[in-house]
Formats: sequence, structure tokens, C-alpha cells
Amino acid sequence: MLEHAYGYDDVAIVPGEFTINPELADTKFKINELEFDLPILASAMDAVVSPSFAVDFSKKGGLGVLNLEGIYTKYEDYSEVLESIISSEPDKSTSIMQQVYNQEISVDLIAKRVQEIKSNNAVCAVSITPANTKRLSPIAIEAGADVIVVQSTVTTPRHFSRSITGLNMTELKKQIKVPLIVGNCVSYNVALEFMHTGVDGILVGVGPGAACTTREVTGLGVPQVTATLDCSRARDSYFEETGRYVSIITDGGIRTGGDFCKSFTSGADAVMIGTPLAQTLEAPGSGYNWGMATADRSLPRGTRVSVGTKWNLETLLNGPSSTSDGTQNFMGALKNCMGFVGAYSIRDMHKAKMIIAPSIKTEGKFFQLGK
Repeated sequence: MLEHAYGYDDVAIVPGEFTINPELADTKFKINELEFDLPILASAMDAVVSPSFAVDFSKKGGLGVLNLEGIYTKYEDYSEVLESIISSEPDKSTSIMQQVYNQEISVDLIAKRVQEIKSNNAVCAVSITPANTKRLSPIAIEAGADVIVVQSTVTTPRHFSRSITGLNMTELKKQIKVPLIVGNCVSYNVALEFMHTGVDGILVGVGPGAACTTREVTGLGVPQVTATLDCSRARDSYFEETGRYVSIITDGGIRTGGDFCKSFTSGADAVMIGTPLAQTLEAPGSGYNWGMATADRSLPRGTRVSVGTKWNLETLLNGPSSTSDGTQNFMGALKNCMGFVGAYSIRDMHKAKMIIAPSIKTEGKFFQLGK
């Protein structure tokens, strides 16, 4: 049986029955006791979040997630390593990354990078794959990490392998005293099962990122609107059952302010963004981005993409916008949309009506489309 699923270009947000001034819209995102002015997590990609970028992004009000298994914890001087990836020929970039990422992780560098972020009065979040979580998360937490993100292409509460003792999310949550976010998943049942393990947030999305090729290589994926709707339904069911709220974080596929707004109307409490941030002057990738799975030695599922360096972080987040295509001033877009639908908070955005509208980006746009 086949079901229809919807992405950002398939749907539209319906204006509300009353409107409010945009400045009345509260966009704060909270996970446990941590509160952020921006409902945005910067993706744990080495071309997006370096220790210095994490500090910059935290000062803007968001949460940068550092890849704890990337070049920043493998190399003391990572600038030359970044340059070797950035300057490589397109047909050699993946093989070069495979070589670069084959280096062992340094425990000392894990502590050092976390402390670099914390010493600048920034909130520190780190991303770890399930296989390394039990080994690396205590090191990061001891060094001062505020949030642990357990992340892989597809993560489920039940995983079967030859390992005698696999990663048990319930046990992990009991052991660590900081917020725990897990991902990625795309379905109601998996999200609900994760919530029962005690996690604090769930990343939603398999393969929508601009630098990810999981959908092409493996055929896996669910369009982001449907995936977010299904996982947010699980959150609402779980909250009704237990009274505990688990945040839904849509991860990947967001290109414009319109996509950004549709994520929240689909039920997201926050979003994780990669490539739009990789296009900023502050990003370490110098106009390039690449997926976390690109360096897989047996089956690369990402690619280095040229995204260009377009503007600074402030312009992307808060404007002023000099383009009309929605690629700048994401927060301005969100606050205006909240005003149009009468949403005082992100949770109010979940109540806004959304419709299936395949012609929403082409209707009446004859001249804009260059016809």
C-alpha cells in the first residue's frame, strides 16, 4: 500500500481568523531548563559548526551543535584539514574526506573543544553517533557540554546487532543529567517509543539536506511536512498521556523563510538548519558544505556541495533582507507569518491551518518564473 506524503512545496499556510503585530510573536524555544531566543539549531556538520561558529550562533540566541566525531576532535590544527577539503577537485572531494575522517578521535580534543565554547559563555551542544555515545558523552559532559545529541541517518529505540550491550536510551537518559536529543526518525511509532525512553527532543528527517544523498543511495526518506506532522502527533499523544513535553526538531530541507514557517505549522518546536548557515561569512566551510555521512568508508551518503558565501549570519537570521526569494531574514519571516495566522507562540503555530496546494509557488507567477 502506498500513502501520499508532502514536502514544503506541496503545502501552504492558511491566514488566520485574526492577526497580531509581529512584535507580539514569541519565538522562544525551550528544552528542559535551557531557553533560546531563536528556535534554530545549527546542524552538526563540520562545514557549518566550528567551535567559534558555535559561540557566534549562541550569542545570536540559537544553539550550534558541534560534531564530536569530526575534524575538530581529530586534529589540533584543523584549518589545513578544512582547506584540503575545500580546495579539492569535485571528483576527488569524497575520497579526500574519507582519508581525512579516518583519523582517530582525540579524547583530549573533545574536552578542549567543549571548553573553548563554554569559556566564551556560550551554550554547548555536541553530536555523537549511537556507536560512540557511551564512550564519548561522559567526556563531553565532564568538560561542560550542556546538551547531548545522539544522531545518525536513521535511529530507532530498538537496534539489533552482534554487540552484547548496545545503546539503551532509557539507561543513557538515567546516566546523564543534561538534555538528550536523539535522531533521526520520521514516523509516529518510532517517535512515540523514543519519548517513552525519556529523551527530551527528537530530530525529524531522513535525507532532505542539500549535502545528503541518502535518498539517492538507499531510497530512504519521507518528505519533511509529513514526517514532522507524524512525529508531532506522537509528541501530542505522549504529552496527553504523561504531561511531559518532548520537543520536535525538524532537521533538513529548509531553503527559505517559507519552508521555515511551514516547519512550525507542521508541528515543529524548533528546526535544525545546515546549508543556509553554511552560506554565511562566519561558517568554516568557506562556501562549501558536506554531509556527516560523506566520509563513510564503505558507502558514502553525502557529497561536498558548493553553496557559495552570500551574507553574514545576522542578515540570514534577522535581515535586513535585500532579496525577495525568502533566503534572508528567517526570523522576520517567522514573526510576520505568526502575525498573519494570529500565533503568539510557536505552540500557537501548531494550530494554524495548512492545506495541500501544489500550485502555491506557480499560480500567477508567470513573470517571476521567467516564462
